[in-house]
Amino acid sequence: MSAEPLIRRFASLPSTNTAIAADAAALAHGTVYITDDQTAGRGQRGNSWEAEPSQNLTFSMLLRPRAIAPAQAFAVSMLTSLSIASVLSDWLQMEVLIKWPNDIYVGDRKLCGILIENAFTASGIEHAIIGVGINVNQQRFHSDAPNPVSMYQLTERTFPLDELLADIARRILADYAQYAAAPDIEALTARYRAHQWRGTGIHRWHDHLRHQDISAAIAHIAPDGTLTLATTPPRSFAFKQLSPIL
Repeated sequence: MSAEPLIRRFASLPSTNTAIAADAAALAHGTVYITDDQTAGRGQRGNSWEAEPSQNLTFSMLLRPRAIAPAQAFAVSMLTSLSIASVLSDWLQMEVLIKWPNDIYVGDRKLCGILIENAFTASGIEHAIIGVGINVNQQRFHSDAPNPVSMYQLTERTFPLDELLADIARRILADYAQYAAAPDIEALTARYRAHQWRGTGIHRWHDHLRHQDISAAIAHIAPDGTLTLATTPPRSFAFKQLSPIL
C-alpha cells in the first residue's frame, strides 16, 4: 500500500520548489508544499509560471525514489507526468497528453507544467522534488506565454482545488509504489511514449543545436529521456535542445 501524502499549506511562497528544497533533509517521502499565491514560480528554461492566486494548483512534492537508479532518473519524470495526465484526463473526460519531457497538454495548449529537481548521492537519488503548476479555475491569462489553457476554459466549470490536489498526490505516490515493487524501465518508457503529444505524424520543430527549423516525426524516446527524430540521419536531443513549433 502506498503512503498518504503529507500536505502542508502556505498562504504565500516565492517558490514551492525552493521552500521544500530548503527543508528537504527533515521531510518524509510524500510531503507536499502547496501555496495559494506563488510569487516567483519557475518553469522549464528558467521561465516564470503565471498563476492567479487561489484559482490554480501550485505545489511541490518530495519523493525519496530509492528504487530508481541515478542512471534511470528520468523514470521519476515519466511516472509523474503519466500520473498527472491520467488524473486530469479522468477529471476532464478528454484526452490529455505529455509534451516531452513533461508538460501536460490538451490539444496544442498547455494545461500543466512540471519541474523536477533531483538530488543525488554516491549511492542513489537522495530525493526528487516535483514542482507542479496546473491551470485550474483561471479564466484569463495575461502573460506572454504562447498557449496556456485552464480546466475552466476547457469545460466552463470550476473545480475543487483541494480534492484535485489530493487525487493527484495520491496517484503519484501509488504509481511510484507500484513501480518500485517491480521496476521495469522499458515498459515504463513504452507507456510514456504511447501518451506523447505529437507522438505520431510529421511535425515542425526547432533544433537549438543547429539553430534551424525541421519537419520530422518522433522516432524514439530512450529510457534516459533522449528524444530521437526520424530525420536522415536521425537526430537525438537532450532536454532544452529541441522545442516544437506551435
